[in-house]
Amino acid sequence: MNTNSSDDKLDLARLTDDIRRWGEALGFQQVGITDIDLSNAESKLAAWLEKGFHGNMEYMSRHGRKRSRPDLLIPGTVSVISARMDYLPEEATPPETLLDHPGKAYVARYALGRDYHKVLRARLKTLANNIESRIGPFGHRVFVDSAPVLEKPLAEKAGLGWIGKHTNLINKDAGSWFFLGELYTDLRLPADEPATAHCGTCRACLDVCPTGAIVGPYELDARRCISYLTIELKEDIPVEFRKSIGNRVYGCDDCQLFCPWNKFAEPTGENDFSPRHNLDDVELISLFAWTEADWLQKTEGSPIRRIGYERWLRNVAVALGNAESCDEVIAALQASTNTNSQMVNDHVKWALDQHLTTTSKKPMD
Repeated sequence: MNTNSSDDKLDLARLTDDIRRWGEALGFQQVGITDIDLSNAESKLAAWLEKGFHGNMEYMSRHGRKRSRPDLLIPGTVSVISARMDYLPEEATPPETLLDHPGKAYVARYALGRDYHKVLRARLKTLANNIESRIGPFGHRVFVDSAPVLEKPLAEKAGLGWIGKHTNLINKDAGSWFFLGELYTDLRLPADEPATAHCGTCRACLDVCPTGAIVGPYELDARRCISYLTIELKEDIPVEFRKSIGNRVYGCDDCQLFCPWNKFAEPTGENDFSPRHNLDDVELISLFAWTEADWLQKTEGSPIRRIGYERWLRNVAVALGNAESCDEVIAALQASTNTNSQMVNDHVKWALDQHLTTTSKKPMD
């Protein structure tokens, strides 16, 4: 599409309005557009990697500058359509009341329902089809956390929100409980104004982080982050962090739960993100009793599936080690001291030690 004439520019402006309208009809709360200049984000990423804050997420550095230069990843890209979709489910019990509960598990709210990758990818493909129906074939590619893409800097430039001190994207009218997806395109669409930051002097996220992973404003050491420890880390969870993990068996929401901007967050209207198998209010002992067949059946179509059954047991064992001591918890752990996984066995032993040590310290009758 030639964009040199004023008529062509007007056509692109009209197309942009249609893109927003189509996006809203597809269930996105906001759609923004940006150019592909990520030079500022590129330098920040390089500094973050240099500090080793990515831990064993070697994929963060694997693709060179393709992550920060969209036209290297997909040649011909000149604009990015960025979209956000709310995911916070409607819950009878406020999720913060489950944190460090004596017997229940905490699962990050984004992982309670259907795998968001599938939901957003399908909607973005439909959006691309709508564009194609209007203008004919055009170069594009859909991404949903599935390739070397700097989704948060792109969304910030597209006006969807600002990157907060906890490094999540925040929208001043909607908080931060949303997913992001992108449509790379060779259409030179008019760009939106970037969002401005509104964290001010607030440091709630830094103060509430259980493991001190937010080492400074806008700086996250992933190696300390509970989401990293329970999802990305494939080895043993370092002993120094196990008590701080509490009952968080998959991910962590603390920095979002206590962010003042989330008072504006609205529950999602997407049924796909509704909690499955009572994961928003479930006993740790019940989760630990899942066989591998149970786990495969209950995590089908869920983002939880990515960690595998072994790491799931590892995580739940740690949470049980932090649970309130009782005969049922100790019995559940003792019944799993000799699994086929040395990693699980080691974490079960640690968990048992927490309870046996506690029991031994109780005064004699």
